[in-house]
Amino acid sequence: MTDVLRRGRASLAFSFFTQGATFALLVTRIPAIQDRYGVSDALLPVFLAAVPILAGVGSVTTEQLVKRVRPSRLLRWSQPVVMLALLGVGAGGHLAELAVALGVFGLAVGALDASMNMLGVSLQRTYGRSIMLSFHAAYSLGGILGASLAWVGAHWHLALWVSYLPVVAVLLPAALVGSRWYVDGGPAPVEEGAPAGGGGVVFKLLLPLCLVMTFAYIGDSTVSNWSAKYLKDVLGSSEQLATVPYNVYMVTTLVGRAIGDFGVRRFGAVTVVRLGALVAAVGFAVVAAAPGAWVGMGGFTLLGLGLCVLVPQTFAAAGRLFPGASDAAIARLNIFNYVGFLIGSPLVGALGDAWSYRGAMLVPMVLVLVTLGYARSFATGSDRYGGGHERPRTADVGRGSNGL
Repeated sequence: MTDVLRRGRASLAFSFFTQGATFALLVTRIPAIQDRYGVSDALLPVFLAAVPILAGVGSVTTEQLVKRVRPSRLLRWSQPVVMLALLGVGAGGHLAELAVALGVFGLAVGALDASMNMLGVSLQRTYGRSIMLSFHAAYSLGGILGASLAWVGAHWHLALWVSYLPVVAVLLPAALVGSRWYVDGGPAPVEEGAPAGGGGVVFKLLLPLCLVMTFAYIGDSTVSNWSAKYLKDVLGSSEQLATVPYNVYMVTTLVGRAIGDFGVRRFGAVTVVRLGALVAAVGFAVVAAAPGAWVGMGGFTLLGLGLCVLVPQTFAAAGRLFPGASDAAIARLNIFNYVGFLIGSPLVGALGDAWSYRGAMLVPMVLVLVTLGYARSFATGSDRYGGGHERPRTADVGRGSNGL
């Protein structure tokens, strides 16, 4: 059983890694995509908003699908669709083709994100200690790879499809092979004192986590969608240098998540979340006040260290709060991932055009600080892993995603 769980953890981590690389290749080349398709500054927020809207639809659909299909199977087949859609973004030449590719990307990524985190939470429960941050650390590592390849593409003026094709050709078959070892978990026992509703999801109890997820992704979307443009247009950097902030952000996100599980085990989730929110707020303040590109990148460095802990801990808290219905809770919570992206990207663009992009950076700063008021929502039962507050979860370790 131990070997099965280890293989399941490694294969899921590779899935997170693959998605990190895929997403980074998309968002760090937004200026190049805009130039290739002739997307105006006014139309760009529409395209950026369409992806999270459709991803939310995909996440809602996943909540229903997992009642009949294992999350591992949904993950196994949604990930190749996401990668092929990325290739479509790079290979098209007309706005209609871009719209179709981004539409497919959005729907598939909703299913992918939801199912990926469902498996992560169930494995964490089986392990009986915090490991969720390690999966998101793998995502950050993939993001570093994707952002680095995007830099190479911008430096050598490579066509988008030339940058995307080698990544898809290598990672897609590897992800399919690795998916054979995914481990599905069954519903956890509902203990005495569980939230009202037993094995169901009470939205009123989930709402604080939904707000934290929204605020975190408003901050994250500000970095992923606007960091390149902010550095280039506001701080006067070159297009090549403009690809660096997201890479720096992903590096510090990786560092924070690599040590984050230890922090949760040692100090508890509440303390880790509060510290992350404070560091992220300072990062936004530095970005807003930066006199030049290098100071701006220092702000993005702090943002990575601060924001990195919020999302994984929010998924983990939902799993603890609704042990008998964690898949449904995660699918619903995941929708607010895209609500954050939907609000964050147009909000920063609108404020930047109407006011200033520097001023726009203060809005996610305030929202991240609001997270401090909801930090106690992460302390369901005991907020420390390894303290016996979770029973070992029954996991399906006899077969991977090949069987239903």
